[in-house]
Amino acid sequence: MTKVKKEKTVEEETGGTEKSYQELIANVNPIANPLASRKLSKKLYKCVKKAAKIKQIRRGVKEVQKFLNKGEKGIVVFAGDTLPIEVYCHLPIMCEDRNLPYAYVPSKVDLGLSAGSKRPTCVIMVKPHDEYKEAYDECLEEVTSLPKPI
Repeated sequence: MTKVKKEKTVEEETGGTEKSYQELIANVNPIANPLASRKLSKKLYKCVKKAAKIKQIRRGVKEVQKFLNKGEKGIVVFAGDTLPIEVYCHLPIMCEDRNLPYAYVPSKVDLGLSAGSKRPTCVIMVKPHDEYKEAYDECLEEVTSLPKPI
């Protein structure tokens, strides 16, 4: 008996588990408002990736909350599919009190990957920096123009 090598299908080569934007927003929390569009989500992921390369991000609820309390500025990006909601439902209120822009993206897995981590991440703060100023300003402008929740 010899082992038969199975051929890789096209789905396995491209990752296969990648979901479309429509599939991702089906799993979003009811508090995920303002939810970033597909285009804005991609821009936010790119901005997070650039910031992560030069260590200009705060990752995770505990770290983001600590630096929000200290008065640090930046764009806060939440994952919309985090359960239970109670984990981070107090952070948008903190952002509004401090006039910080924030937005929800549909996937915590994609947010974690863009931050250079294999672990899913439910919240990230992107700090401004000169190296990616153009991408940051573009994201800042679009996030601030999103309609605020009532």
